[in-house]
Formats: sequence, structure tokens, C-alpha cells
Amino acid sequence: MAKKRILSGMRPTGKLHLGHYVGALENWIKLQNEYESFHLVADYHVLTTNLNTDEIYNNTLEMVMDWLAVGINPETTPMFRQSQIKEHAELFLIFSMLVTKARLERNPTLKDQIRDLNIENVIYGHLGYPVLQSADILLYKGEKVPVGEDQVPHVEITREIARKFNNQYGLVFPEPEPLLTKFSRLPGLDGGSKMSKSLNNTILISETPEDVQKKLRKAVTDPQKIRRNDPGHPEVCTIFTYHKRFNPEEVPEIEKSCRSGELGCVDCKLKCTAKINEFLDPIREKRSVYENDKNKVLEILLDGERKASEVAKETMSEVHEKMKLG
Repeated sequence: MAKKRILSGMRPTGKLHLGHYVGALENWIKLQNEYESFHLVADYHVLTTNLNTDEIYNNTLEMVMDWLAVGINPETTPMFRQSQIKEHAELFLIFSMLVTKARLERNPTLKDQIRDLNIENVIYGHLGYPVLQSADILLYKGEKVPVGEDQVPHVEITREIARKFNNQYGLVFPEPEPLLTKFSRLPGLDGGSKMSKSLNNTILISETPEDVQKKLRKAVTDPQKIRRNDPGHPEVCTIFTYHKRFNPEEVPEIEKSCRSGELGCVDCKLKCTAKINEFLDPIREKRSVYENDKNKVLEILLDGERKASEVAKETMSEVHEKMKLG
């Protein structure tokens, strides 16, 4: 039986952090063995909130190096830039005729972005970016879409567009289903929100051991545990959350010692630092190979783009036939 196909991607914002790993990459690594996977560098999507393109190329290389370093396999999983596959733009144009402005304005993720980024005037491309995402997914006939809960509304829009096209012109596209990640969020070092580069509260996947230690030393912990012997409340501690993810075998003992006051925050942070660095060491080593040969990264992208282009052209041939466009 042929493997089902998935499409997932990220905007190229440069080096990735542990929140990206926990929220997406870890899932991608697992899924690439279970599905036929395609991974998209969503460089057109950058334009929906930032028209400056100066850093897109370098940010793309940095992000793809992180993909490769954590274990995305370029031999089985094509990685490619959205802008290099022209069929994305064509299918986006067609799909934009199949959805109303009112439907896109009801998208809760768009409302959140407008609020969080303090956007006063929404551009047409930003309003329509879920339509471009639909084109990204359906161009490769993605049947599953690995997403966090906040992206589920986008998958629903994709399903609606696929249904509308199929009903109007004939069956071409599957109606994809979301694949929710189990551990989709990692709190930032400030303890107040998820890890985000815009909030400067991250630990990068490519961070040096020394910088990991410096950052964790300043991380927010239980505000009520002021002295070592004070009883702690691990359920509100950012560092304890990191232990649960990167040091699960010691969690019961750490929780017990924290609550009793036996374990101080400094020692707890040192334990966490050691475990995170132990996790990152092989990733850093693999990444350094690509850092010293960025042409190799570009070759991997070009190879992925050749593979993606073949699938995209085949899909658009079917679209043209169904629409009687020649």
C-alpha cells in the first residue's frame, strides 16, 4: 500500500529554537518514516507581514540547516522553496476565486495575528494567506497536515476549497485532515508565553553550550521559591517544564526535591542545562558540517525543487484538464 502524503512547512525566519523542535520538527522526523513527506520553505508567506526580502535567502539556508541537523532526511523528504515552484502561485490564483472575503475574515488565526502585530490595514495577501496555504497543501495532494491547534482553522479552509473545486470541476483534490502534535508548545525563558524569537525568550537549536547555560541561568522559575530551602511549586516553573521534555527520567525525583525545598533553583537549572546540551550536542555536530559547506544545503534544496516540480506540474495538468483550460 502506498504511503499517504503530507505537506508541512515554515516561514524562513532564520535559526530555529527548541519551541520549533517540540512543536513541529520532532513530529516531522517521526512522520517522514510513516508518510511520503514534502517540506516547504514558505518564502512567499513572509510577504504577508513583512515586505523586506533582504534576509529571506540567508534565513532559508539557516532554517534548512536546522531541519537537516535534527534529522529530516533529504533523500526521502524533498525540501524546497515555495517561490521556486511557480505552480504555487497559479493554484493560489485559481483557489482565490473559490472562497469569499467574508469567509477569510472569520479566520480566528488572522484575527490573532492582526491583534498581536498591531496591524491597522490588512493587505490582500495577508487576508488570503490561508488560500495560499491551501494551494501549498493541495498542489501535492496532501492527505494529512501536521499542525498545532491554532492552525486547524486553516486546514478547514483547505478542505472547503478542495470540496468547492471538486464539485465545480471534477475530482482532483483530497480533503486533508489535521495531524495534531501531542506536545505542541514550549514556554519561553520568560515563563510568560510560548517560546518566540520576537519575544527574545528562546534557546536556539544551534546555541552553544555556554549560551544555553547563560540563558537558563536567567530563566524565570517559581516566584515563591526565593531561597533554596523554600518549598517549590514545579507546576508553575518553566525549568520544570523543560525537565519534563528533555529529562523525563529524573522528573519524579526533581519534583519531590523541589516541593520539599531540598533542591534549589540553581542546581535545578544546572541539571536542566546538562540535559539540554546533551540533547543538542549531536545536532550541533551535524549542523557544523552544513555550516562549513552551504553549497551542499543549496544542492539539497535544488534537488528537492526538482522533485516537487514534477509533482506540481502533474497536479496542474489535471487541474487544467478538469477546468478545460487546455
